[in-house]
Amino acid sequence: FRKYEGDAFMAQLSSQGPGGKALLTASPTSPTADFLSHPGCERNMSYDDMREEVLERGEGKVVENDTILVDTGKFTGRCPKDRYIVDSGAAHDNVDWGDVNIPIKESTFDKVFNCCAERLWGLEKVYVFDGFVGASQKSRRAVRVVTELAWHHHFCTNMFIRPTAEELETFVPDITIVNSKAIFEQWKEEGLRTETCVAVDMNRGLGVVTGTQYSGEMKKGAFSMMNYLLPLQGIMSMHCSATVGPQGDTAIFFGLSGTGKTTLSADPTRFLIGDDEHGWDDEGVFNLEGGCYAKMIDLNPVKEPLIHAAIRKDAILENVVVDEEGNCDYKDGSRTENTRGSYPMWHIPNHEPSGKAGHAKNVIFLTCDAFGVLPPVSKLTTEQALYHLVSGYTAKVAGTEMGVTEPTATFSTCFGGAFMPLPAKSYATLFQKKIQEHDVNVYLVNTGWTGGAYGVGKRMDIVATRAIVEAILDGSIEGAPLSQPDNHFQLQFPTELGSIDPKVLDPSKAWADKAAFEATCRKLSSMYANNFRKYEGDAFMAQLSSQGPGGNALL
Repeated sequence: FRKYEGDAFMAQLSSQGPGGKALLTASPTSPTADFLSHPGCERNMSYDDMREEVLERGEGKVVENDTILVDTGKFTGRCPKDRYIVDSGAAHDNVDWGDVNIPIKESTFDKVFNCCAERLWGLEKVYVFDGFVGASQKSRRAVRVVTELAWHHHFCTNMFIRPTAEELETFVPDITIVNSKAIFEQWKEEGLRTETCVAVDMNRGLGVVTGTQYSGEMKKGAFSMMNYLLPLQGIMSMHCSATVGPQGDTAIFFGLSGTGKTTLSADPTRFLIGDDEHGWDDEGVFNLEGGCYAKMIDLNPVKEPLIHAAIRKDAILENVVVDEEGNCDYKDGSRTENTRGSYPMWHIPNHEPSGKAGHAKNVIFLTCDAFGVLPPVSKLTTEQALYHLVSGYTAKVAGTEMGVTEPTATFSTCFGGAFMPLPAKSYATLFQKKIQEHDVNVYLVNTGWTGGAYGVGKRMDIVATRAIVEAILDGSIEGAPLSQPDNHFQLQFPTELGSIDPKVLDPSKAWADKAAFEATCRKLSSMYANNFRKYEGDAFMAQLSSQGPGGNALL
């Protein structure tokens, strides 16, 4: 029967035959075990009960605004080098294998999963959250997350879509994720990098998290599965925030960490659909989550009033430094720069309750260009939009502990490469279809440096950036005169835009050292081109490169 394993329909038949296990009674540690039968199972607890449980178990403490603070232990962020996908069945041919999507054998996955499950079955209590990923009824998946820690249960309650009582009665999970403190001692023998393992099996809808208490691994595990499943259904999946205006105009903000995605989408004049993970189907844009997971570092009530106000009872803070009175110091990054806060969507007063809106009118790619050579805003053609989506560029400043201040370019497929299991072309072609079907405007907005690279120039004025975004959303930018495509990036930018200084709009005029500007443009342009060379074997992707930095299609 192995000759049929490349076909999903035939492959599932094999599970019913000799050597399969679909009809066998599940043992307590099998991947199909029903954790609801655990004698100490706590399922979908209320917020008050979760709060009491977390505090009684000593997993967290109450700090300002009646918020719970927890510490995630050894890891304060994701472990991308310990993230695996089971290489079997349909996933073998579908997944874009490499340094990001690292393969793991199904037998190894089962050993790790069972190790984690065995620990859970041996505990006095386990916590089961049943809910959904995806606000669209047509494509949502039922997700079950089984955890050892009560605060992880609280996190899942904040972050996933909570079911009604009726939905809970008939709930059957499509995705099951287990998370415990189990130590998988055979990691070396099984070819894993460390004892930490964050793995998903796309074929069976299973996930395991062990060796780390960082909560983001659970939501990103489910998100990775949706980024695999939705495109195979012809639905665009996106690492982005999304808002909708009073007139029903939807806007999407793509951007890596530090580009302003959360800040710029927290707009009191618009309704927040979601801040991180979305789908786009034939009906419109929809959130995949039921809450927000925002960075807390430098949180300021003046600059980010909506997010600051959301940190109250039922929110969870992670790794934030507090004083003896429980007052939070959001500027203190001594524990980690990746301090986080999770809270349910209703903590944002202007959220969109349905988690859905119509088709996007405007798409904004946010990049923090520390080289200081990209325009504050550029209007992209369809082909350029696909190029910049696939490139997913931003720049970070290297650590000063090494004495290095040279900016470092970061390219992440679709502005979320760590969570995109399929080849880049899969997402690019879906995005192309959406742009063409709905006449979408796409802009590249630089929230980074101007007048020089990091260390010479200055950070783009947030007031100017907000004015640019406002001009995009209200449509006034569409009447602005555009420059000719520049010689390095082929970008066209408005030469005039409201009250914004024209010298700011044109990056070449903002630099005093013109020779340095040209040299830096050539440097960044070559970085773009070098990153895109990995796609040159594909005709569709290769023609996109002619539209991007280093190309000449628009000159």
